[in-house]
Parts: sequence; structure tokens; C-alpha cells
Amino acid sequence: MRKKWFWIAPLAIVGMVLFAWIGGEVVMHLWNWLLPPLFGWRTLGFWQALGLLALCRILFGGLGGHGPGPRRHWQGRCKKMTPEEREKFRQAMAEGYGFGSAGEKATS
Repeated sequence: MRKKWFWIAPLAIVGMVLFAWIGGEVVMHLWNWLLPPLFGWRTLGFWQALGLLALCRILFGGLGGHGPGPRRHWQGRCKKMTPEEREKFRQAMAEGYGFGSAGEKATS
């Protein structure tokens, strides 16, 4: 059993480095392929692309460990509601909470 764990740690480190390198390369190539020709923005180097990838992960993906998440939060709240409260909630959702009816189509 001990011999099995001996090679997992170095393999995990190599995997994380490989994942970061591939992610940085993908972001760098996509950025340099799309954004300079479309918008005239500067090209990125590898380290800038890796920083951008980390920033996007922090801003949009979080840092992990968020707990149960929003779906479970609402499931817990709905379980505590009385049948009358649930029906009122469903009606409010169907009506769009005063932001127009659910059946309205956006005109453009």
C-alpha cells in the first residue's frame, strides 16, 4: 500500500504543471489568434496568458469550497415553506416578479 502512494504525489505535481502549461498555451494562442485582428489589442505572452487564466478562474469560477451551492440552498428553503407560500412563490415566478409576464416576447 505504501509503494502505491509513493509515485502518486510526483505524478500529481507533474499533472498540475502540465495542466497549467496547456491552459496557458491555449489561452495565449486563442487570444493572439482572435483579439489582435478583431480589436487591435496587443498580443499576450505565456505568463500574461497564465495570469489571465488565473484571474478568470478567480472571478468567474471561484476558488472552490463554496459549500452546498445555490440549488441546494433553494431546495432547503422550499422544504421549509408552507403549501400556501410555495403556491405564492410559483405565481410570482410565473408572473416574472413584476418584470413583465412570462409569456411576453422581447421586441427588437
